[in-house]
Amino acid sequence: MKKLKLKELESRLQQVDDFENPKLLLEQYPTRPHIAACMLYTIHNTFDDIENKVVADLGCGCGVLSIGSVMLGAGLCVGFDLDADALEIFSRNAEEFDLTNIDMIQCDVCSLPARISKTFDTVIMNPPFGTKHNKAYSKESR
Repeated sequence: MKKLKLKELESRLQQVDDFENPKLLLEQYPTRPHIAACMLYTIHNTFDDIENKVVADLGCGCGVLSIGSVMLGAGLCVGFDLDADALEIFSRNAEEFDLTNIDMIQCDVCSLPARISKTFDTVIMNPPFGTKHNKAYSKESR
């Protein structure tokens, strides 16, 4: 596999579609290609935690971090998200890039068992910023 340079990864990630109608309570906002590329490039080149690894992307949304991980050589990347609409966009993105070693699971990542970390070599996620909204959503949805 050809080793991607940071700018090439960022350029490819600019082609990933993001939310058409983001849901505020789910804190759906796009992870910008520059941030995603820098984050993944550092994880890959500094810590060697992407290539040939099994990667989990928690709260994957439209899949930019998952797709970037696969572009950097992840053996398998599994994205987890609560929202079916986000996973539909993710699925279209993965199909557009013709990626086969990528999968997605619809679930509430807060309900995943702690042992899930033993299933994956690397766990990535875009950090939650508005936890106040998450708490409100959790109370309403249970």
